[in-house]
Amino acid sequence: MPGIPVRTQGGVQSYEVAENVTGGQVVEARAATKVGVAAANSTKVLGVAIADAVPTSAFNPEPVNGVLNAAPLPHRVGLAKSGDEVPVTYAADATFGQKLKAAAAGKVTPFVSGTDTDPALIVGTCTEPAGVTIATKATGLMRVGA
Repeated sequence: MPGIPVRTQGGVQSYEVAENVTGGQVVEARAATKVGVAAANSTKVLGVAIADAVPTSAFNPEPVNGVLNAAPLPHRVGLAKSGDEVPVTYAADATFGQKLKAAAAGKVTPFVSGTDTDPALIVGTCTEPAGVTIATKATGLMRVGA
């Protein structure tokens, strides 16, 4: 998802990225005030990327197939935060209203009460009206925040 629609409350804050980030991925805090794609079960989630971004070191001015792209991706990414509703990629089926946690590669998966004991794992709530069945459609809406 190169760019995603977002309903924000209070504006978007941006952060420098430590690695390639794609719009719609769950993002976590990294060292030196940077952000990166959230790992599974991360408790450092800051929000969801609303656009693509690459680290400063990723700029490569070499031509590709004889064409030089003089408009590289930005090195900062804006994040949808608590209360914002955004489309994300699910790693497992989820029902409408179910709490979610970070999964690998910046995806989300259901938070399982009783099994997942740390409430800091909750990154959002499934707001896709019919829920998400990844066999038919792996993306769906999530309201960011516990």
